Formats: sequence, C-alpha cells, structure tokens
Amino acid sequence: MNYYTKKPKIRLKIKHKSFILVIITILILFNSILYFFDKSILPAILQIAETKMTSEATKIINETSLKVYSNDFDYSDIILIEKDNLGNITMVRADTVKLNYLAAQLMLESNKRLEELEELGIKVPVGYITKQSVIYNLGPKVTVRMEQIGNVESHYESIFESAGINQTRHKIYLNVKMKLKVIVPLNIKEIEVTSQIPISETIIVGQIPDTSIDLGNNKK
Repeated sequence: MNYYTKKPKIRLKIKHKSFILVIITILILFNSILYFFDKSILPAILQIAETKMTSEATKIINETSLKVYSNDFDYSDIILIEKDNLGNITMVRADTVKLNYLAAQLMLESNKRLEELEELGIKVPVGYITKQSVIYNLGPKVTVRMEQIGNVESHYESIFESAGINQTRHKIYLNVKMKLKVIVPLNIKEIEVTSQIPISETIIVGQIPDTSIDLGNNKK
C-alpha cells in the first residue's frame, strides 16, 4: 500500500514561495517606478506646470486690463494738470477714486477668469517634458490645477521722463502681484505671479514740478 502524504506539502511550499517572490517582485517594481517618477518625471512636470500656470495667469490679467482700461480710462479725465496765469504747470494730480475703481474692476474680472481656470485646469502630455517638438503630444496627459492664495495685490506706478525741450513723457503702470498654488499628482508648489501693465503714455508740454503724484496706490 502506497502513501503520498509528503508530496502535496512540498508542492504547497513551492507555490507559497513562488507567490511571495511574485509579490516581492511587484513591490520592488512598483517602488522603482514611483522613485523614477518622483525623481525624474515629477520635477519636470512641476516645472512645466509652473510655467504654464504663470503664463495663463499673466495672460488673463493682461487681457482683462486691456478690456477694462481701454473702455474706461481717459488720461485727461483722470490726470488733472493745473497751470498758473503764465501757463506754467503748478500741479499734476490724479483722480484716485477713478483709478482705484478701475483697479478693482480689473481684479474682479481677473478673479472670475482665474476661478474658471481653477475648475478646469490644464492638461500637459507627458511627452512635453522631453522638450522635443516631435513628441510633444505623445503619452498620457497629466492634469495640472491651480488655486489662488490670498488676495491679489495691486498698485500704480507713475514715471516721468524727459521727452525734449520743455516736454515730459508721463507713463502710468499698474503692478499686479498674486500667489498661486500649482497642484499636480503627488505634489504641490506655491508660486508668485507678477505683472506690470502699461496703462498710459502721454507727452506733457511744460515743466513738471518736482513732486510725486498720488495715484491712490492700493492693495486688494
């Protein structure tokens, strides 16, 4: 009479060891992929995401400023030039209420568009990280999202430059600064976006007094 009680145990042990080896191999492979993604791919994606989001945010601010200021900004209405009886310029002052209103409109319109960008995000193909134009659109797309941090800050800047004999060029800029949080899979980075928007450039005939103009610099 034959007995075969030991063979199934040996086979069971072999199967058990093989299963453990497979699990260990899968874990090692998975960790290797994660390590490679974290050290090689993720930094490149994060850098591209930062560039893309900075570009999109700057584009929104510039386009919105063009819309707001081209419709409602009139230099002669906002910058008031006072002269004496001889025609000499005695004072140059600004309508700060109007300037602050325009800056507030810009911030409101920009925030609306930034909120839309927050919800939709942008998609970056993995092939983009190679910087090879031939394969830019290849590979899976990584969704990049953004989130605005705090309030948008803005202030006007007034610059006077000589433009010839008894002529002065007056430039007005709006400086905008905001902080954004760029969100990609497995990582988040905070960035600061700044933009200097040219509002107007005008030639003033006459000697400008050596005093600064109060442009109602404000922070939103």
